[in-house]
Amino acid sequence: MEFDFLPQLPKSDLDDRTFKDLVDECLLRIPRYCPEWTNHNPSDPGVTLIELFAWLTDQMLLRFNQVPRRNYVTFLELLGIRLQPSSPAHTVLTFYLTRPQDMLRSVPAIPDGAEIATERTEKDTAIVFSTSQELQIGLPLIRYFLTEEGAGIQPQQVRDRLTNQWTRDNGGRWTGRQQTVFQMMPQTNDCFYLVFDAAEPLDGNVIVLTIEGEPAGSTGINPNRPPRHWEAWDGLGWQSVLLREEDDGTKGFSFDDVERRGLTGLTEAEVTLHLPLTWVTTTFGGYHGRWLRCRCTQSETERFSRSPQLTTLYAQAIGGRVQASECSHVVNELVGESDGTPGQSFFLQSQSILARQEGEYLQVSPPNEPPQRWQEVENFANSGPSDRHYTLDPRTGRVQFGPLIREPKHLQEEVQLRRQVQWQGHTLSQSHLERVETLERQYGTVPPRNALLHMVAYRTGGGDRGNVPKHALRILKTALPYVKQVTNHEPARDGANEESLEEAVLRVPRLLRTRNRAVTAEDYETLTLQASRTVGRAFCPTQQNGNPPGVVTVYVVPRVSLQNLERGIAPETFALTTPLRQELEEFLGDRCLLGTQVNLREPNYVGVSVQAVLGVEPDYQVGVARVELRHSLNRSLYELLNPLTGGRQGTGWSMGMPLYQSDLIGLFQSTKGVQYLDTVQLFELRRETGWQRQIVITGFVDPGQTGVICSWADVQRQSAHRIQILGGEAEL
Repeated sequence: MEFDFLPQLPKSDLDDRTFKDLVDECLLRIPRYCPEWTNHNPSDPGVTLIELFAWLTDQMLLRFNQVPRRNYVTFLELLGIRLQPSSPAHTVLTFYLTRPQDMLRSVPAIPDGAEIATERTEKDTAIVFSTSQELQIGLPLIRYFLTEEGAGIQPQQVRDRLTNQWTRDNGGRWTGRQQTVFQMMPQTNDCFYLVFDAAEPLDGNVIVLTIEGEPAGSTGINPNRPPRHWEAWDGLGWQSVLLREEDDGTKGFSFDDVERRGLTGLTEAEVTLHLPLTWVTTTFGGYHGRWLRCRCTQSETERFSRSPQLTTLYAQAIGGRVQASECSHVVNELVGESDGTPGQSFFLQSQSILARQEGEYLQVSPPNEPPQRWQEVENFANSGPSDRHYTLDPRTGRVQFGPLIREPKHLQEEVQLRRQVQWQGHTLSQSHLERVETLERQYGTVPPRNALLHMVAYRTGGGDRGNVPKHALRILKTALPYVKQVTNHEPARDGANEESLEEAVLRVPRLLRTRNRAVTAEDYETLTLQASRTVGRAFCPTQQNGNPPGVVTVYVVPRVSLQNLERGIAPETFALTTPLRQELEEFLGDRCLLGTQVNLREPNYVGVSVQAVLGVEPDYQVGVARVELRHSLNRSLYELLNPLTGGRQGTGWSMGMPLYQSDLIGLFQSTKGVQYLDTVQLFELRRETGWQRQIVITGFVDPGQTGVICSWADVQRQSAHRIQILGGEAEL
């Protein structure tokens, strides 16, 4: 008996040979087993017998060896196992206004769900992203201008530079006599702070800071690489807010090649700053507001010979930044009309439905009655006859209502008999007898006949196609007033396709061992992988060294796009984004033991660069074959050193697994065209050494207990592989 309300997993054919394949295979065996057979024409009686044999075999293959596989899939369906849906990609969109925000004519907020898309081409359709929250553009009013010498993590001994020295006009512009921002002889970590009004919504705003001061060409710095950092306090630390050096029009307060003049006649320039998405209000030293600072970071080669002097400070908001995900919004879709029967199902017009949020639900409108809000559940196991429940398969968009289960009469009698035996000496109550005599049970109520079904709202999208590069999102799909440009300054990440049946077969045994509860280290790894398709790998060390009691650390490697393996995958690509972190913390928090806290971290990625000198066979020493061989070796190295799909087994590098020189030697020796190896050298790049390329003299790369091997190409870091082929054409 097959129940319609169970999840329908895709079935696969174990033997996909066709009639033609069987005939061709038999004809190929004739010279080996019957060499005297020379007539292979279709009219030959022997070929006719072969075709008859192939036809009978083809009929048997329809059922042959299908039972074990299909039974396994059916068992998964009985367990309620569903394939995990696709995950949407996430990025940060930056909106730039046609004019700055001002007090008299306010720019309206950018709404939640505003759609931005990539450019549509002849081959590729547009990929749509939607904002995840409302973006408000505020008025960045400077309240305090403070300085500190040798600042630490938090401001301690600050000096007020505005009171009784500068004045502010109605527009928020502060002006006054010249003031130094650092010491007369600037030292490292000298800072000046700008504290903004806490009442204004400045989260994620893009501001232009207008600075007027004396040209400081004699300060002794390089205007293209000034020794200073612009940072904002996000509640946990100081976050960099200068997107690129070109955004600093003051050239590090040197005003190099700046001809613009301010109100006082001195040189004036602008600094564009992209503020944190969450810019919290904080109190330091009695000053309350949102904190922004410029920190002196001079070194032995780059130093201010004297402090810059300023006369004017003025801030304006010219845009904002907001989180966005790859999805499209569908509102008030008519699903269908109920016929009143149990277990009925409907399909939404779209597939790949994303996780439902508040306000995304099914609405049932019975005839002559007000609309009803129904609740989505994972299954009907705990649904009673009066519960307004439904299920929604995110992969197919299938909306399912509760079934009516009828039990055979003999099963009911056996259950009642067992109860009487177990309860000897007890009299069954009338309610027990009535429950036993019931031969059918309704799991969840059914919409009445002729009731209209509407999906109030839902979002569709997801997949690795959403991992678009930076500056790819430029087309406004939603009309937004006062917005002249939009872009993504960082590539989209975390997009993943839906789970395949083969992946589910490997996942389910581990899932059954966890029982949806995180107790052991293996449980945490399994549930982290189950939480989102965005997770590529998860590691939970059995020895949680250095953690306080009740804290469990889980190292997460996000799933990234593997389309461009020609240059490897840089460690920055595996960054644990805020949406993914929040999703995992919420999922694991509901399943870990009471009083246990989960700490999600990124592994310590250790880059590997290979330099090899080798000899090749004569056919590969010149021309296209030589170029293709070099290209093939580079690609093989990046595939081997991939954290997700590399390693010795092709399943990725486990945390703490070292890379030996013999692993690379085996790769070179198995490559067609390589004749011998002259030298193979390993170089490692670590974050703690500034990604400096260092030679490995031990013959292996040990990433450490929390390290993972990776490889990528970067010209500045010199992390690419270098393969030199001896003989033939000269090396470039």
